[in-house]
Amino acid sequence: MTTPTIEPWVRIFSDPVATGRAAAADIAAELRRVISRQGEARVIFASAPSQAETINALLAEPDIDWSAVTAFHMDEYIGLDADDPAGFGNWLKKALWNRVPLGTAHVLDPTHGADAEARRYADLLAEAPIDIVCLGIGVNGHIAFNDPPVADFDDPHAVKVVELDEICRQQQVDDECFDSFDDVPTRALTLSVPRLLDAARLFCVVSKEGKAEAVRATLLDPLGEHCPSTILRTHPGCTLYLDADAASRLRATLRSTLGA
Repeated sequence: MTTPTIEPWVRIFSDPVATGRAAAADIAAELRRVISRQGEARVIFASAPSQAETINALLAEPDIDWSAVTAFHMDEYIGLDADDPAGFGNWLKKALWNRVPLGTAHVLDPTHGADAEARRYADLLAEAPIDIVCLGIGVNGHIAFNDPPVADFDDPHAVKVVELDEICRQQQVDDECFDSFDDVPTRALTLSVPRLLDAARLFCVVSKEGKAEAVRATLLDPLGEHCPSTILRTHPGCTLYLDADAASRLRATLRSTLGA
């Protein structure tokens, strides 16, 4: 059951599983609608443990014509071997792409040159409009690998090489994707902020207490690159799904502001 929210586009649930199920139901409904209307859907997926509940619930949704889906992912490390399980493309293949009969899955692969791969992937993205983005928010407020304060809301690039900040890299250790901080690559490819926001619908899922400050900033701080996820407030087709822990700082701030 949802609890009261401060914005009509924000939904709060009791735990990560309930949050993921609600998001998956909405994503599935949008997939069915888009495929019924135009015969195909182009979708960008986040690749992170925080999205596992949503992906598992999406796999259980009935009547999705996965053969009509063209899939992308939004970021990838530079410097990992092509078959490294920590690679986001490999994570997403195991979690979703290899479990449904996808029409097409486009994998970011910087192993043969990051700049060339950025151009190749940008061209693939530009072949037709993106219908859906399934994303999360990082501990530092990043979306994809657009870290503060260098995230650019007016970025002219669709896909680019970035340097990862220390908070972002530590998150990957805390999420048990790497054994140590030094194991986390320092560079990555990422879709830019404008490229993500160019999609028709955004479904953003955030859970656990470690993201609570980023959620508070997303909804209550001034719009700006200091917290890249604040830009989500400007997108008319974005829905934010939170579990109770991720929403905890938000509620505390509201109680203080309202004197409750």
